[in-house]
Amino acid sequence: MLNYYLIGAALLAALNLLTYLAYARDKAAARAGRRRTPENTLLLLGLLGGWPAALLAQRRLRHKSAKTSFQLRFWLTVAVNLGAFLFV
Repeated sequence: MLNYYLIGAALLAALNLLTYLAYARDKAAARAGRRRTPENTLLLLGLLGGWPAALLAQRRLRHKSAKTSFQLRFWLTVAVNLGAFLFV
């Protein structure tokens, strides 16, 4: 059983790393005027469990933190994620 927890923790850590990198890449693209990562992709990464890294990236990179429409949807995904966690 312990192996399942370790695998789950490793997958969650990898997802959070991927989420942070996606926010960093999108911030760099925004600065350079390049093609951006769709907001729905960023939100999906958070919904799947990467929301802690998304929150960290928003604070550290100052990215997507002032856009109200994105923030409302982001916090909704956090609430859904936490609700699902509590349900399980």
